[in-house]
Amino acid sequence: MINAPRNAFKRRLLAGDALHGLWLSLASPISTEALSLVGFDWLLFDTEHAPVDLAGVQPLLQAAAAGASSPVVRPAWNDKVLIKRALDMGAQTLLIPFVETPEEAAAAVAATRYPPGGVRGVAGGTRASRFGLTPDYFQVADQEICVLVQLETTTALSRLEEIAAVPGVDGIFIGPSDLSASMGHLCRPAAPEVREILEETATRIRATGKAAGILATNAADARRYLQWGYGFVAGAVDLGLLLKAAQGVLADMRG
Repeated sequence: MINAPRNAFKRRLLAGDALHGLWLSLASPISTEALSLVGFDWLLFDTEHAPVDLAGVQPLLQAAAAGASSPVVRPAWNDKVLIKRALDMGAQTLLIPFVETPEEAAAAVAATRYPPGGVRGVAGGTRASRFGLTPDYFQVADQEICVLVQLETTTALSRLEEIAAVPGVDGIFIGPSDLSASMGHLCRPAAPEVREILEETATRIRATGKAAGILATNAADARRYLQWGYGFVAGAVDLGLLLKAAQGVLADMRG
């Protein structure tokens, strides 16, 4: 018998484990498969800023299944249709962008739950249910979904505790680039004022009992965020790693 998949990421997140991740924007099944074998706890598949539509996400999820990294999908928007489609493709953990109010957080959670607890549409033969071969999918699906909401503005931070209190929200993720822009520091996420808010925000999130997450672009920042109390941290972006390595090779070749 084929059982419905369980969400190891959610289980470890709620247990308070530190989860080290990598942000993927190349939308390549080849690089995805390779990176899934490196040992990261989670891989983020971005459809908001990366040039990939949801139709291209399922091959990425299939490629990531080669390794043990848990996949996380960021839909392009907090939209119940986009969320439904990502879940049907087998995503169990979603990062919902640009949430600013508890009502928006509640709408995101409802989009991930079947009626009567939510508004997710019902389909039988999807990758999520192993194409209809699992007898228990609809009994366990809701409890295995992990909802992470992304706070990206000062408006969102002003309502952080209200958003974290929404039932079904499992984690709060901070986007440093958009937050710094919201604070008047466009493209300056390392500005002292921004860093102060980021450290303070980790404490606020942890005080709500929810997991705190954030995106770093290098290992030094990732370690700092972990020390501040962020529990699930993406340490870099795949495209950035590729460019940095390529620039290094070119510089070495030129002597």
